[in-house]
Amino acid sequence: MQKNQLSIIGTYNQKTINELIQRPQKNAFQQQQLVVEIFDAIKKNAEKALRSYTLKFDQVEIKNFEVSKQEMALAKKRLPLALKKAIEQAYKNIFKFHVEQKEQIKKVKILEGITCWRESRAIEKIGMYVPGGTAPLFSSVLMLGIPAQIAGCKDIILTTPPDPQGQIHDAILFAASLVGVTKIFKCGGIQAIASLTLGTENIPSVYKIVGPGNAFVTAAKLEAIRYGVAIDMPAGPSELMIVADKEARPEWVAADVLSQLEHGVDSQVIVVVSNQQIAHQINIAIQNQLLALPRKKIIEQSLLHSKIIIQKNVQLQINLINHYAPEHLILSTDLYEQYIPLIQNAGSVFLGEYSAEALGDYASGTNHTLPTNGYAKAYSGVSVDTFVKKITFQKITKKGIAVLGNTVAEMASAEQLTAHQQSVLIRMKSDKK
Repeated sequence: MQKNQLSIIGTYNQKTINELIQRPQKNAFQQQQLVVEIFDAIKKNAEKALRSYTLKFDQVEIKNFEVSKQEMALAKKRLPLALKKAIEQAYKNIFKFHVEQKEQIKKVKILEGITCWRESRAIEKIGMYVPGGTAPLFSSVLMLGIPAQIAGCKDIILTTPPDPQGQIHDAILFAASLVGVTKIFKCGGIQAIASLTLGTENIPSVYKIVGPGNAFVTAAKLEAIRYGVAIDMPAGPSELMIVADKEARPEWVAADVLSQLEHGVDSQVIVVVSNQQIAHQINIAIQNQLLALPRKKIIEQSLLHSKIIIQKNVQLQINLINHYAPEHLILSTDLYEQYIPLIQNAGSVFLGEYSAEALGDYASGTNHTLPTNGYAKAYSGVSVDTFVKKITFQKITKKGIAVLGNTVAEMASAEQLTAHQQSVLIRMKSDKK
């Protein structure tokens, strides 16, 4: 393979699929060791440890982790008007899509005298993690904060890594003000997740932690579960699969490839095409477009574990999609309708050549916090449901227990749970007197 190109893989069959969908591997054992070390340190020394790890990993000394009201006001004042308007437009689109996800209460009459229903309750204390690393991802503030706002979460705590000057990007602070974030703290990485889990002198512990991050952040979120804190999903490095037919424009496909790979050195893109010619055209377009990109070095690293696969059989393309379970899937074909009912595993799907994945990243309305690393087989992306829990209710009257009591008594007796049986029979006998 030449430098700055995707490797091209010839036609595959069902037996070789698993070999084609290998993701970049990290040393999970070393990650876990570091996670446990930092959690233990935060548990023992709270913000003293947080300050130490922030200096070690972010190379900045933070005296006061919480963002002040003055800093919020200055950020809003400094932010360029065009960017403010863009963020506000994205906010409106994302809100419009997500507000429709609120569940309406539906009372179901099971039998005469028996009514059951379910109601949503907001999770009161949410921890939002927004990566800072190589770019200030203020779009993630919108994607996490808007559904939390719609759900009605009481406390929304945001943590994000500071820049070398110990500050948070103005756009992150502005977006946070739009979605009703309660408090913002200048910390990132494992130490931020540990602080949200355990609490410190100033950072409150939360009930659930949401948000994307690198492999270390994901490992930290999984550690948080051990302490009784829920998470949205075990997300990891960003990824994209593209299915492009012979009518697809190679320059557009190449642009989508590069937009995904610039996320980080462990990002991955798999392109599935119908013939060798378009594969080569895409690679040429990648080389040409890459020359002008400022994040070229990052992309060159992520190109190493990305590829083009040649497969014209639609069913085998579908099999590959469902085995890989991509975070993002672009169907750059006019025939996307035939794919839709067959796609079982994907985080978010982009239909047709004009549906650039970047639109979903920012402002089309859907959420960009999605399951990666194959977790789309069992997890959904962030939504209003992420920020609520469901409570069931049942109302049973005198008539209801008369109708259902003998059924329950019979089942309880068969399971040898006599007290269960008696709790029903005592009511039925009382009503007969």
